[in-house]
Amino acid sequence: WGSCQMLTIKGINTTVGQEQQAGMKEKQVLEDSEMHLARRDTEGLFQEQPEPGNQYLEDTLLRSYLKTHLPPKVLEEVHQDLERFGNHLLTKIQPLSWECELNPPVFRQFDAWGRRVDHIHTCSAWRRMKEISAEEGLIAEAYEKRYSNWSRLYQAVKLYLFSSSSGGFSCPLAMTDGAAKVIESLGIPEPLKNAFDRLTSRDPEKFWTSGQWMTERRGGSDVANGTETVARKQPDGTYRLYGFKWFTSAADSDMALTLARIADAEGQCTQGSRGLSLFFLRVRDEEGKLNNIQVQRLKDKLGTRQMATAELWLQGARAELISAEGRGVAAISNMLNITRIHNVIGAVASMRRMISLSRDYARKRVAFGKLLKDHPLHVQTIARMEVQVRGAFLLLMDIVRLLGLAETNLASEQEQLLLRLLIPVAKLYTGKQ
Repeated sequence: WGSCQMLTIKGINTTVGQEQQAGMKEKQVLEDSEMHLARRDTEGLFQEQPEPGNQYLEDTLLRSYLKTHLPPKVLEEVHQDLERFGNHLLTKIQPLSWECELNPPVFRQFDAWGRRVDHIHTCSAWRRMKEISAEEGLIAEAYEKRYSNWSRLYQAVKLYLFSSSSGGFSCPLAMTDGAAKVIESLGIPEPLKNAFDRLTSRDPEKFWTSGQWMTERRGGSDVANGTETVARKQPDGTYRLYGFKWFTSAADSDMALTLARIADAEGQCTQGSRGLSLFFLRVRDEEGKLNNIQVQRLKDKLGTRQMATAELWLQGARAELISAEGRGVAAISNMLNITRIHNVIGAVASMRRMISLSRDYARKRVAFGKLLKDHPLHVQTIARMEVQVRGAFLLLMDIVRLLGLAETNLASEQEQLLLRLLIPVAKLYTGKQ
């Protein structure tokens, strides 16, 4: 009986031991499988990413256009600067663009003690973009006219190269350029000289950006009937603005141009476009306090999230009338034309960047046993895109060439009419492309 017990116990122990060994083997198999899956995340095939180079040197159409059209002396200077700028974009500016993407603006309405501060915080990369814009003369170049009628084209080329790496900063530059153009068209009156000098400055400490506050709650393209902001004249000749600006891009700008209706002694305003006048205002005073402006909120947008776009209450914001009374739409039209051209620049620059990345990737990506560039259908697709972007680029260059002639009084009447026609058409076409 004792022997039987011993055998039984040994049998049980043997069975338990076998089960334990089987369990350990199963556990080891699972661990090996998990390790294999983990290694698949960090080992094996990775697609090689496209690596764009110097955007200026790689853009053969751009360099060919400049060589064909610019005077030799101008071309020599411009070529050297654009090659340098292309390297700067690749090594310094593109990383800042990613920082702007990762760190969108933050709105802090109240401080820790309940006081309203309405502070819009932007990241250091966004602020550095502003400094670079001044240093590179992205606005100044068009107004210094170092190259006479070619200055505007040269500015457009730099903006074209900058746009896709700007982290969204090309938007406030468009409005800044437009504001400078409006002030210039008014003859740079003394009250606006400081603003003009700052908008066109190459000094980062002095450089201003401008907003374009037009869209209101009833807004859209029907500015004449959608503008409800009222301007009340003060004894010192300035005005106080009261209204709600529903979509103000680059709300962190230093100044703005905006439309409003001047109220008469009885508080009545003229309706329609004839009741609109153009005003200049500083967003903040010398102490950094908002100019009787409340920030309602930042817009939660699908695009341009790097830039602060806000809803603003104007609660007696101090402003200066800069157009003839009732001629606000006519006065701001120069700003609209310039921003439309910037829209074309941004659209064409985006198209060119997409082509550049696609072509580089086609030399690296293997599909169905060969590189994408060796697939006729893929090459045909890129070729069609290339034709579209080349046509859009040449249209853009012709517009800024005509603008340069018009700004230096060298454009014929026919060229001025052609420029007026092409700007909205190009904005529509390239935007849809």
